[in-house]
Amino acid sequence: MGGGAGLSVHGRFRIATENTVFAMPETALGLFPDVGASYFLSRLPRFFGEYVGLTGARLDGAVMLACGLATHFVPSTSLTALEADLCGVDSNDPNFVSTILDAYTQHPHRKQHSAYHRLDVIDKCFSRRTIEEIISALEREATQEPNDWISTTIRALKKASPSSLKFSLRSIREGRLQGVGQCLIREYRMVCNLMKGDISRDFEEGCRAILVDKDRNPKI
Repeated sequence: MGGGAGLSVHGRFRIATENTVFAMPETALGLFPDVGASYFLSRLPRFFGEYVGLTGARLDGAVMLACGLATHFVPSTSLTALEADLCGVDSNDPNFVSTILDAYTQHPHRKQHSAYHRLDVIDKCFSRRTIEEIISALEREATQEPNDWISTTIRALKKASPSSLKFSLRSIREGRLQGVGQCLIREYRMVCNLMKGDISRDFEEGCRAILVDKDRNPKI
């Protein structure tokens, strides 16, 4: 999650299992998805990256494989054998690694309630220009077809830091037109400015509410 995901998500090979959980939960903390997230989120199918980055939604291994965050899905019971085979590779040719991974890879079915089955609604709502328009679009969908997924998504957005949502959306949109190096430099500069507290003190309060006191009741 978050920075931990950033350690591996830019790698050539990214293995998920049935136990894997991925999320970029920074907007709830008053921050924004960094570690190059504006690069890799903006390259997920359609507007799925905006959904993941703004809501902090948790994705399982099957969805990670489907959207491209993972390159391979391997059952956790096979990891020991896979590691042994990889350790036996006496070459720096990535094709050898790819061949081994392909032999272990499975293609799991996505759960029925998976957000990835809702790409049409996600595109319709998260393609909007502003956060306010995104929330309004989701609320209109909720009146037409009430369901738990839409309600949960709206709650997640309304509980997040408003300023962080705006930073995150702008960052992901800019990331579509930048390389990973440019995204990392820009995100670093954004973090430096945010840490000063001149623009917003939401990150400080978010850390208090979620990580320190854990009352989950940030005070604006």
